[in-house]
Amino acid sequence: MELSDYFKSIIDGDRCPVVICNLKHEIIYMNPAAVERYAKRGGAGLVGSSLLDCHGPESAGMIQRAADWFGRSRANNIIYTARIERENKDVYMVALRDGDGRLIGYYEKHEHRNPEIMRRYDFGDSQNMEWSEDYL
Repeated sequence: MELSDYFKSIIDGDRCPVVICNLKHEIIYMNPAAVERYAKRGGAGLVGSSLLDCHGPESAGMIQRAADWFGRSRANNIIYTARIERENKDVYMVALRDGDGRLIGYYEKHEHRNPEIMRRYDFGDSQNMEWSEDYL
């Protein structure tokens, strides 16, 4: 199995939207959570279109500015872009680099700040037990 299959599986399994763009701002991939989140705007049909067309002029300008900043230094890899209070989450742009550190694109990363409500190690069976901190 290719390593890329593992990476795609990680992205596809993420509950938060992930939208990956190349340096032309073309959407090259959306994970299932992103397709669902942006369904009213075209969902999977957005792949191949410009991310900048999905934003107003001010926001598109900031996206371009962030991409330019990523390109200025290999140390410039993540920038905070928004707080969505109603969903208790923060949004970031993250640089994507090749094996030599050259900028090849970027992605949008959502991070929820809600405490997890799922029980730890809940396998859905009667054998479930809540682990204490001693087991970690």
